[in-house]
Amino acid sequence: QVQLVESGGGLVQAGGSLRLSCAASGRILSNYNKGWFRQAPGKEREFVAAINWIGNNKFYADSVKGRFTVSRDNAKNTLYLQMNSLKPEDTAVYYCAADPTRFSTTRASYGYWGQGTQVTVSS
Repeated sequence: QVQLVESGGGLVQAGGSLRLSCAASGRILSNYNKGWFRQAPGKEREFVAAINWIGNNKFYADSVKGRFTVSRDNAKNTLYLQMNSLKPEDTAVYYCAADPTRFSTTRASYGYWGQGTQVTVSS
């Protein structure tokens, strides 16, 4: 069974930090390309960060550059998103995604998705 499970979300004050994790299991192998997306209420799901399967190529949305860091531990088949200097506009449900072949910032490029974890940043 294909499974991606996010964790680490919560409520934090503006300026604070959170670290999201995404544990993969089943058919999602550790060498899949992976990404983070987020969806705020009433908005489209948007790209946040992506990392290739080796971990040496990363993309970030302009809105999070310099504040968020994507990383992975292939031995644990886990993806991470370190979020610093959080802002109220970062409030959203955060989703991890995976794909065996495509490395992209586009939502449609990812074949596997987790259920999401809520991040709320208070002002």
